[in-house]
Amino acid sequence: MGKETMKALRMYAPGDFRYEDVPVPEIDDDEILVKIEGCGICAGDVKTLHGGVRIWGTTPEKRYIEAPVIGGHEFVGRVVKYGKNVVGVKEGDRMVSEQIVPCKECRFCKAGYYSMCQRHYIYGFKQDTQGGFAEYMKFNKQGIHHHVPDGLSLEQAVLIEPLACAMHAVERAKIQHNDVVVISGLGAIGLGMVSVARKMQPKLIIGLDLRQKRMDMAMKCGADMVLNPLEVNVADKIRELTDGYGCDVYIEASGSEKSVLQGMDAIRFCGRYVQFGVFPKAITVDWNDIGDGKEIEIYGAHLAPYCYEPVMKGMIDGSIYTDGLISHSFKMEDWEEAFEVAEKDQDAFKVMLVP
Repeated sequence: MGKETMKALRMYAPGDFRYEDVPVPEIDDDEILVKIEGCGICAGDVKTLHGGVRIWGTTPEKRYIEAPVIGGHEFVGRVVKYGKNVVGVKEGDRMVSEQIVPCKECRFCKAGYYSMCQRHYIYGFKQDTQGGFAEYMKFNKQGIHHHVPDGLSLEQAVLIEPLACAMHAVERAKIQHNDVVVISGLGAIGLGMVSVARKMQPKLIIGLDLRQKRMDMAMKCGADMVLNPLEVNVADKIRELTDGYGCDVYIEASGSEKSVLQGMDAIRFCGRYVQFGVFPKAITVDWNDIGDGKEIEIYGAHLAPYCYEPVMKGMIDGSIYTDGLISHSFKMEDWEEAFEVAEKDQDAFKVMLVP
């Protein structure tokens, strides 16, 4: 390659991200080096910049992040080099690697639940799993790698990770054809949930958000109806649409306490509630709604196990809507502006950084 250093965005501490020169990763016989084409900014990356307690912890011992580290887990790249033990890969191949790098030894990995690996290394947060906010990136030997079909654009390839997360959350909801499904929070992942839920052909899909542009996009993704919680009592409206019963499924993708309370109100007896959104702090809910009140089934959704390949297939056949979901693209050197847009721009869906 003739290049020993590269530019990368490294995370040192809350509020202290630096775009700087770092060594190009060295690979061993089992690893892959890719040249990054693009990397999306996750809401988690924005929260990391601002000191999210789930990443930085309350004490050094409780920190998840191993700073300084190169961030970014929504990446796609082209293979430039690979170890002699790597098979099925050649230079120029376009590839992604799943965001979690499982240990393959813990009880969860051995049972097939690799997304809940006890060690829990995710690209962009650990020294052994540096991320995609860089010119080059190393795919860890224990990672789960996928070839990206030639028919996908750069924008679609960058969306594989977030839309795979969306698919897993929808799978957790166990949607049936007669269900009324509510998806609260219509960012890029929430919009992906609408597309995936539409593939299951439920009776009704209702999207909830405060931003008109997101609600408009949800209709393109397959929602039957959109509601703004600032303009209508969502739970009352849902009961009105369901003969007074409430929705069968409520998927929370906003990370808002009000959205949780709204969902608990809107969901029917024996309904299914899926929590995907991440909260900035602990929230308060009347737990009686779950048991004594409605006997609700509560599911969590984390990462995207077994969803990368079907998401790519859905993009290729058009059943997963992606047009316009990458709303902004910035050169990686302009990361500060990009993060600002991702956090505050009312018209932003997913923001991409390009080396």
